[in-house]
Amino acid sequence: MKSWCKTLLACGLSIGLLSACSSSDVEEEPISPLPQIEASVFPQVSWSANVGSGVGDYYSGLRPTVRYGKLYVVDRYGEIIAFDEETGKEVWKKDISGEFKQSLLSKNKGARLAAGVTAARNMVFVGGESGLFGALDAETGEAKWHVVAGGELLSSPTVGEDVVVVNTSAGNLEAYSVEDGEKLWTYESKLPTLTLRGTGSAVYEAGGFFVGTADGKVAVVIKSNGQAAWEQAIYTPTGGNEFTRMADVDMQPLIIGENLYAVSYNGNLVSMELRSGRVVWTRKYSSFNELASSGLNLFLVDDHSRIYSVDRRSGLESWSNGDLTNRNLTSPAVYKDYIVVGDFEGYLHFINRADGKIAGRVQVDSSGLFSQPLVIDDKIYVQTRGGKVARITLP
Repeated sequence: MKSWCKTLLACGLSIGLLSACSSSDVEEEPISPLPQIEASVFPQVSWSANVGSGVGDYYSGLRPTVRYGKLYVVDRYGEIIAFDEETGKEVWKKDISGEFKQSLLSKNKGARLAAGVTAARNMVFVGGESGLFGALDAETGEAKWHVVAGGELLSSPTVGEDVVVVNTSAGNLEAYSVEDGEKLWTYESKLPTLTLRGTGSAVYEAGGFFVGTADGKVAVVIKSNGQAAWEQAIYTPTGGNEFTRMADVDMQPLIIGENLYAVSYNGNLVSMELRSGRVVWTRKYSSFNELASSGLNLFLVDDHSRIYSVDRRSGLESWSNGDLTNRNLTSPAVYKDYIVVGDFEGYLHFINRADGKIAGRVQVDSSGLFSQPLVIDDKIYVQTRGGKVARITLP
């Protein structure tokens, strides 16, 4: 099963049922050929480097990050490199399998990292499929602490002041001390029989961690005690089987001012009041990707790689683009006057955010792009499945 589709985790369902999702629901659907365009922008790869062996065909939530003047990148097998963000020169390089010598890595076939990178509080945080969760010194790469969480870690950790949380595949949000990794609390949510493979990161705001759940809810969990201030369903699962009732919120809730925006698979895009969770408006979209925003608009890539611009005040659609349907697009990011998305053939597409038309593209690496592009000032950073990290700029 190709990991760039959202694969499924099932309890009590046959392997044949899981294979059917891959073969009939994804692989047989037509993939849009690379569309002809009249380019008006001409992006170029201005710098690149190789980091380990990449992620291969595995599902991964790995994504570069920039902090403290450094670009941090990690591969599935435990190699992490810090580059000087201005020059691109390597500052330090570590093998996590060696740094966390007392971990369970040897028993779990290596690092199998899939969560990160998060840089905050002068530390770098990463996690993996084995449950390994660790922190390194952001300046030197020295290992600070590591623990084994209560489930797979498939999305980036979130830091809120002196607490760092991870959203596990077991349906739990686990909180640890930033300083030493001491476990502080666990918030448990209901895990349906069948879920998408993947979890969404939490977002921290005003003393609470806002997180999506596999049963179609958004919850805010109080940092100090791990109790829920409120939970709100953004979609109530319906249908005659487990597939049609899937309603995972596998994205990081987006907070803008007094409102929160979230989208579920097989469900809805919603605007909610941040303080109460009251739903302001709801629209029918299905996605497992992150949202992006600029001005009064939200930008969404749905589960068939169609791209939409939606007015965040009303939920009304401004434009849609189906030119890249089923090209396994990444989550969108806003860059200047464009939306940027990557695809499974390694192309980074620049889409005019005013009218939704493709304005330019560049192929970064044929192994494919899988995670949301990182926009820093006038630069875009992407990570490829084959292990390349690249900086893209407009001349």
